[in-house]
Amino acid sequence: MSTDLPLIFEKRNGIAYLTLNRPEVHNAMDLDMGRLLLEAWEEYAEDKSLRCAILTGAGEKSFCSGADLAKLTPLLMGARPPANEYERRVKEEPHSRGRANLRDPWMFKPVVAAINGQAIAGGMEMLYGADIRVASSTARFGLQEAKWAVFPSGGSTVKLPQMMTYSRAMEILLTGELISAEQALEWGFLNKVVPPENVMEEAEKYATRIAKNGPLAVAAIKESVLSNWGLPLKDALYQEREIAEARVVGTKDSKEGPRAFKEKREPNFIGE
Repeated sequence: MSTDLPLIFEKRNGIAYLTLNRPEVHNAMDLDMGRLLLEAWEEYAEDKSLRCAILTGAGEKSFCSGADLAKLTPLLMGARPPANEYERRVKEEPHSRGRANLRDPWMFKPVVAAINGQAIAGGMEMLYGADIRVASSTARFGLQEAKWAVFPSGGSTVKLPQMMTYSRAMEILLTGELISAEQALEWGFLNKVVPPENVMEEAEKYATRIAKNGPLAVAAIKESVLSNWGLPLKDALYQEREIAEARVVGTKDSKEGPRAFKEKREPNFIGE
């Protein structure tokens, strides 16, 4: 696989590795990266052999600095026509960018983020789609849109207040100031902060543990959490029981798990 691509997509031991690969511009997302990212997520979602994904950025300085506006703006403003199918989708179907960035809750397989550097603007917003976040001690986070009179449209005003206290989220949104990895951990945005050289190792520990679990149960758990977030309690409990749980009960995996436990062996889950 060429390492010249703006996204490197690899599969190893049941884990999908997605690496944002434009370190010379702080892994800013251009249209080519967005296209490849969407294709990779769609392949990950469909491949039953892949049980967990790790999203990271190339280099040590930046995870992602957000959208490459110099390349994106001319298309969105109509200064040039779409050059390929993905650009047509970006122009005509704004949700396609949301799918690539995991802004919209459409893919319910687990995602671990290995944050090796700064995650700013759209780079921080992309992290909302991750279920577990491991960061380098040198990483920094922030939404600086307000400084430039821009609205943070990647889900920040909806999701960030759900991921930390209202006041902390508003401090990030309204001041536009960056926070450290330790602050992000204290405020509930991160699971763990480690030395830079240990970020991928720690992310792989999480991914390996998740990959051993029943994939149907894992996906149903994630879908239930995301779908029921903010619903009235009665409705959420109904959805959990009648929709999410119903997808797991009676499957081959749901029978294999208790059988393996009883027989004191490792279960063999097949995703069915």
